Amino acid sequence: DTSEFCLATLLAHFRQQSYLTRGITLSIMDEREKRPEEDIALPRLYRFHFEGGVAAYVRHLNHDKQGIGDVIWFEKDEPEGFVEVALQYSQAFQDQTITFANNIHTTEGGTHLTGFKAAITRTVNAYARKEGILKEKEENLTADDVREGLAAVVSVRLKDPQFEGQTKSKLGNAEMKALVETVVNEKLATYFEEHPGDARDVVGKCLLAARARMAARAARDAVIRKGALEGMTLP
Repeated sequence: DTSEFCLATLLAHFRQQSYLTRGITLSIMDEREKRPEEDIALPRLYRFHFEGGVAAYVRHLNHDKQGIGDVIWFEKDEPEGFVEVALQYSQAFQDQTITFANNIHTTEGGTHLTGFKAAITRTVNAYARKEGILKEKEENLTADDVREGLAAVVSVRLKDPQFEGQTKSKLGNAEMKALVETVVNEKLATYFEEHPGDARDVVGKCLLAARARMAARAARDAVIRKGALEGMTLP
C-alpha cells in the first residue's frame, strides 16, 4: 500500500532529523480521511524530540545489545566545517556507522566516513601501544578488528557540500577527511585518557576480534595445507 509506505518513510525521516537537531521537536500529522484498517488504531499525530541528539541515536542503535561503557560523544566547530560524532561499542559482531552531511543521509559514505575509519583505527592502536596492551612484537589491530561491534553516527556540516555517486549520497569534499580524522583523533584520545576503564574495555573487545581473525586464518591455512598434501598423494 503506497500510503502506508509513505507514512513509514516520513516517520523514519522525521525521527532521523530529530536526532540530528537535538532539542528540536518535529511533528507530523496523518490527515488521511480514509486509512487502512491496520492503521486505524495508530495515532494521527507523531512527535519526535531527542535531547541527546546523535548520542540518543547511538543508544537507539544499541538498544537490544550489551553495550561496552557509555556512549562517547563529541563535537567541534572549525573554519572548514562542523563535526559531531557519537559512538559506542557492544558485544555484537557487526558494525554500523551512519553518516550525514548537512543532515543529508550519505548512504554511500564518503570522505567523512573515510576520515572517521582511519582515525578510530589509529587512536585505538595508539592507546593500546602506549598502555602496553599491544606488545612491541605484536602486529597492529586492523580496521576490521577496531570496528567490530561498533555503532557510530558521524554528522558534518559544511558550506559547499559536493556529493558523488548515482544517487548523490556520497560526500566528496576532500577537506572533510582531514577534518574528521583530526577531530576524532583528538577527542577520542582525550576520552580514553579520562576514562581508562572504558578505554581498556574497548581495546579488549578489539583484541578479541583480532584473536578470532587470527584463529580463523590459522584454521583456513591448516585446511589448505592438508588439501595440498592430500592432492600430492600418488595412487
